[in-house]
Amino acid sequence: MKIFIKIIKIVFTILFFAISIVIIYFTALSPKEKRFKMAEHSQGLYLSQTMFNILKFQHSDYSDVYFEQSVAFNKRGEYAKGFELLNKAVELEPESHLGYRGWLKLRKLRAYESALNDFNRLDSLTTNFVDAPWGENIDFLRGECYFGKNNYKKAIENFNLNVENNKEDWVDIHTFVYLGLCEYELGNYEKSISEFERALKQSEFTPESYFGIAKAFEKLGEIEKAKENLLKAEKNIDYKRNDIYNEFLNEIYLSEIMKFKAELNKK
Repeated sequence: MKIFIKIIKIVFTILFFAISIVIIYFTALSPKEKRFKMAEHSQGLYLSQTMFNILKFQHSDYSDVYFEQSVAFNKRGEYAKGFELLNKAVELEPESHLGYRGWLKLRKLRAYESALNDFNRLDSLTTNFVDAPWGENIDFLRGECYFGKNNYKKAIENFNLNVENNKEDWVDIHTFVYLGLCEYELGNYEKSISEFERALKQSEFTPESYFGIAKAFEKLGEIEKAKENLLKAEKNIDYKRNDIYNEFLNEIYLSEIMKFKAELNKK
């Protein structure tokens, strides 16, 4: 019996040693690209963060490691640590990471001026090429930044650049929604309606456009047309621009539609 127990102990010791060797190999000795992929796919876990830390120690100029390690922190809202890592990635390879940092500043932090600085710097590094930070046209994102800063004329300028570069039928439909919103804020109500209608030509299920048109018609004193479009906004609310992780600058809610509806019904 004692011999059997000793054999079991030896087997477990060998297994533990073998597993330890495998773990050490995969976390510290295997090719860096392979380890990066493993850490990337287990993002946020202790093992992932450990592998990223080892990679940073061994390859201090590997910008993608700093970038990828930052993602989990920024997703959790731990922006101090997330941006510390992301800033290092930008420092090492600005052309690869400026766009994401600008996108994050716009979408998560509403740091419009700082986001613009990143987008403009990226643009200066990539001449003769239209950038798409995090998959979105750079002029569209700059337009949103200016919209957030209430600089509607500059916003219009950038949204129009987006249309020019991507063509009317291919551009993000919310480019036209933003153009309508900008013209509305500038008091150009008829122009705003025509811009909202450009979005509706692409999709008749765009509640932001119907809501904007309703508000413009109310300003023009055409209450029945305002009510008509408000009903369409209410009917199509499920098609609104929505993201579970971010609140968009032009996002609308059923509650504000219903509030405006009640106001119109008093007129």
